[in-house]
Amino acid sequence: MAKRDYYEVLGVTKDATEAEIKKAYRLKAKELHPDRNPADRKRAEEEFKRVAEAYEILADSQKRAQYDRYGHTGPDQGFTFGDTDLRRAREAYREFGFGGFDSLFDLFFRQGGPRGATQRTRAMRGESIEYRLRVTLEDAAHGTKMSLTVPRLVACSVCNGSGREPGSSVHPCATCKGHGQIEHRQQSFLGSFVNVSTCPECGGTGEVVERPCHRCHGNGRVKEKSKISITVPAGVDTGSRLRLQGQGNAGVEGGPSGDLFIVIEIIPHPEFARSGLDIHSRVAATYPQAALGAKLNVDTLWGKESLTIPAGTQPGTEFRLRGKGIPGLHPGEGKGDHVAHVTIDVPAKLSVRQRKALEEFAKTFDSTAG
Repeated sequence: MAKRDYYEVLGVTKDATEAEIKKAYRLKAKELHPDRNPADRKRAEEEFKRVAEAYEILADSQKRAQYDRYGHTGPDQGFTFGDTDLRRAREAYREFGFGGFDSLFDLFFRQGGPRGATQRTRAMRGESIEYRLRVTLEDAAHGTKMSLTVPRLVACSVCNGSGREPGSSVHPCATCKGHGQIEHRQQSFLGSFVNVSTCPECGGTGEVVERPCHRCHGNGRVKEKSKISITVPAGVDTGSRLRLQGQGNAGVEGGPSGDLFIVIEIIPHPEFARSGLDIHSRVAATYPQAALGAKLNVDTLWGKESLTIPAGTQPGTEFRLRGKGIPGLHPGEGKGDHVAHVTIDVPAKLSVRQRKALEEFAKTFDSTAG
């Protein structure tokens, strides 16, 4: 039986635009959906095949030009529904609101078995791992170098990561015959179709090791605590992540290693509190110092600093020591300040002399008030 003209199948003219062809295909596919044709599914199935075939040719500018010139003897030879065509058909099919395209496509077009089942490559990149590191506030301000002991997977030293005992051979998997996949053919009222799953014997590699390595048991990797030297840059904060490329788990069968991510946690400081790049602390002054003014010593992350407070300084007054905070982690961020919060130190006990002097001082307030 001669094939129908592709333009006729889609119901468009030969000068139809790409958008018109797509729209026609969408309408036809919607019309031929099995759920809309429960009484005549076989006819709908056959017609859907013709519509999909016509769309596969006319939606591709090169195939369409060849069809316009040679007819069915051109692009139809060896007609296959490739990955690009499958993607295009899936996108168009889902646009008009029906799910299950993949199962429908399998029923219509994969009755002859899977397309191009290939052996999966064994080489795989290793997993990235995370290590939580607690550092002091001083180390966060100045930066530091340290050595860590990190548990990770490394290439087995006996088999060099191959998973095979030295001298052992590898042969194609007998279960999947080296394909890495198993086909399960099923029959339904719409016809036969094939499900493809990963081979449970070889894990999808298509190969079986004659004698697995005695140390890694065929995994190619073993657990090991590795010593790694790192540099913690100045300016890190809780939540900062440092990436060490290639220091994660080893790859499989020659694949590259994953990365190691160091996640920083700052240990709380007994005297200082951090806010962004600024450091806050309290500095105690006696009542006379606050009233008369004085020079106080302030502890910072960079050593002791002299702070001059003016006469009449009130409790809670803040003074900034510029550039004595945390340096920025990124270029151009500058350096934070140390913010000193003045508190008044009230003595718990007074000597006889101090009490008399304070009482005399208090009388001056009474006379001023009178």
